[in-house]
Amino acid sequence: MLGVDDFALRRGHHYGTILIDIESRRPVEVLGDRTADTLAAWLQDHPGVEIVCRDRAGAYADGATVCAPDALQVADRWHIWNNLATAVERTVARHRTHLSAAVSADPGEGTRQPQIATGPAQPTTTVPEPRERADRTAIRTRQRHTEIHSLIAEGNSIRAICTKLGLPRGTVRRFARAATAEELLVNNGTGYRPSMLDEFKPYLHLRWAEGCTNATQLFDEITARGCRGRANLVRAYLRPLRIGQPVAESVIKPRAVRRVVGWLMTDPAALDPADTQRLDAILTFSPALACLAGHVQSFATILCQLRGRDLERWMKAVDADDQPALQSFVRGLRQDQDAVTAGLSLQWNSGPVEGPVNRIKMIERQMFGRAKPDLLRKRILLSN
Repeated sequence: MLGVDDFALRRGHHYGTILIDIESRRPVEVLGDRTADTLAAWLQDHPGVEIVCRDRAGAYADGATVCAPDALQVADRWHIWNNLATAVERTVARHRTHLSAAVSADPGEGTRQPQIATGPAQPTTTVPEPRERADRTAIRTRQRHTEIHSLIAEGNSIRAICTKLGLPRGTVRRFARAATAEELLVNNGTGYRPSMLDEFKPYLHLRWAEGCTNATQLFDEITARGCRGRANLVRAYLRPLRIGQPVAESVIKPRAVRRVVGWLMTDPAALDPADTQRLDAILTFSPALACLAGHVQSFATILCQLRGRDLERWMKAVDADDQPALQSFVRGLRQDQDAVTAGLSLQWNSGPVEGPVNRIKMIERQMFGRAKPDLLRKRILLSN
């Protein structure tokens, strides 16, 4: 049972491959690169491998298929779940306007409007939606999206578009997957850096207007509501309010895309009750995101209970819905379906490989720039 994973010899430039005996969890070989040919050559010289645990990298899949065709390939469950998280993030970004509209339905914030407090006038920071952006980056993104989709409509392949426009393959694929340019403009591009207090400012204004001016007490109250900041942050924000001039009402910001993705990808039983209420408000307002949440929960059941036999039925259900990002994820699963099904059915995975990879990082820090890869290989193989 062989575990295969890559590690950085020089991050972003040069990578090697480590091979692990899954049962004993000990390294058996270190290869100088991460190509299919190198892995295939090693497998040819070492017959008898029955199971290959790997990530979703195509090179390792091709190498194992060529020289170990009888071996069962097992795709790692963490990497499958991570691929799903990427698709979920793209879907939430596509419907990010629903997050803004659902704020008013948030039982923790939207149902109680803050009153005008007293204090110095503070400028209200507003973050433009993607459709409102007219900066140079937004204009270039819209032009590039139009150009790439025009070339796709003419029948050009991704590789041909990369050559014609001089763009990396990943960039072209990202633009090709986006239905509109606005999906790619998730960041506001204004340089606005959100504060940990942003979502709690309306509550602070409300409590101040009710007569509570104790910063420590207010900090304890917002901490109970999920704030992760420090008491000094609250004191600094409340200090101008003590002067006695009118303060502009704070703007309730919509939930960040990645926070909503985190809620969707977390076991509902492990979610904080307040976060559960916020997520329910969003899903009630947005049928598309509610459908997405259903697909995520169904896939989580397949993954946690190792019910790989239900994968095909889940993929057909996704194909029947209007979920472009999830459908792209499903197309990737179908290209590697045997290994994915095995990964969602068997107890084996690439987890045992992560320990040696982490140990390699420590060894590299100890000897960086002082020795060649052959010494690194010996230290990896002889490490316990």
